[in-house]
Amino acid sequence: MPVPVFLCGRTVRLEPLTERHIEALAAAAAEDRSSYAFTPVPHGIEATERYVSDALAAQAAGRALPFATVRTSDGLVVGSTRFTELDYWQGPVIWPPAPRGPVGDPLTAIPDATEIGATWLSARAQGTGINTEAKLLMLRHAFETWGVRRISMRADARNVRSRAAIERLGAVLDGVHRMHTRGLDGIVRSTAFYSILDEEWPNVRSGLEQRVAIGPTRHVAARPLISA
Repeated sequence: MPVPVFLCGRTVRLEPLTERHIEALAAAAAEDRSSYAFTPVPHGIEATERYVSDALAAQAAGRALPFATVRTSDGLVVGSTRFTELDYWQGPVIWPPAPRGPVGDPLTAIPDATEIGATWLSARAQGTGINTEAKLLMLRHAFETWGVRRISMRADARNVRSRAAIERLGAVLDGVHRMHTRGLDGIVRSTAFYSILDEEWPNVRSGLEQRVAIGPTRHVAARPLISA
């Protein structure tokens, strides 16, 4: 499974998530929770402890690689994100196809496809360009270091701001799974699935690098939010 890494940019640093991030994550999530309607964001120390424990358990099982999102200007933890649904295509063909673990030594294996998700930012970090640069760092690592063939992202179909943020990255809508699962509000939700392929990455990278160089255009209605 992929080993934890630090991904460093101009405005953001993605650090391997550990227990030492719990208090700072809880503080970040407590700023203003009005934008967290569609994605689970921990509330309080105990909930954050469970959140980090679950993320690290998924990492230990080879299903995820979670990060704490840190603002470089002051070292403040402002959220979290992760690679999830790590999928390995080596070995014999299985049918029906389903995500599976690596064949061979799991400590040296790298995925062929993955998903970026469980992304959230504190209220004051939204719309500052941190989300864009964090995604650039993660996409660059996945496509250029791991050599993945596909990166997926998803959002509650009702989450207009999150879907707009994903589309601004250059991801392509694969489709909407209707009545896909229950949302946080208990209502059965549809889920919009997006992807970026390795052949699309050079154009996506160019667009993201230009956006990071220009900097954010902040207005509340278009705050980059969350993916779930």
